[in-house]
Amino acid sequence: MTELEATATILVVDDDETIRRMLTRALGAEGFTVEAVSDGRDALATVATSAPDLVVLDIMLGSDDGLDVMAAIRRSSDVPVILLTGRAEEHERILGLKLGADDYLVKPFSAAELAARISSVLRRTRKPVPGTGFDYGDLRIDVATRELFVHDELVVMTAKEFDLLAFLAGSPRQVFAREQLLRQVWGSSSEWQDPATVTEHVRRVRRKIEDDPDNPRWVRTVRGVGYRFEP
Repeated sequence: MTELEATATILVVDDDETIRRMLTRALGAEGFTVEAVSDGRDALATVATSAPDLVVLDIMLGSDDGLDVMAAIRRSSDVPVILLTGRAEEHERILGLKLGADDYLVKPFSAAELAARISSVLRRTRKPVPGTGFDYGDLRIDVATRELFVHDELVVMTAKEFDLLAFLAGSPRQVFAREQLLRQVWGSSSEWQDPATVTEHVRRVRRKIEDDPDNPRWVRTVRGVGYRFEP
């Protein structure tokens, strides 16, 4: 376990007291600090006041809909979220990803598997130390100087192209819907701006960073969901 994971606080949101106690005990044994709540209201309040490092959220929360809670979390926070469910329907998984979930685990599952998923999500969603940027070998992004290097050559980008690429690279393998990218990168929404703006900027970014833009290596399309950065 890395230093980041060892000091991480995990918020468990589940209306089943037995599961809350089991996960609190099991994740605590793995070295995590655990907070546990039973409903969406307390979950949102804890995210706002305690700023956990990751949320484990059950989709079925009694009178609450976990997907509604997921959407509410994303309106105010980019905290990583792993969804839990007793149902395995594909459309539900896709909706969860579109709403901004980082991973999805179907019940029954082992505490060891959940702990491994948590560690994986924390590693891939960690943000860079200010000024260092991202170094993926052939692709280097310097956040401080706002410079992009492909095969050690400086590539000129517009401000918004750079913002889009840096945002995606900051959460490798996480899938973002166009609506999410409008909100996070443009500070807008589909009510005010055409989501096709995102599609066009992804196309431009690919032309500048990909050896073969038609078969992208770095910025991948996830059919029916959105885009992800592949490190």
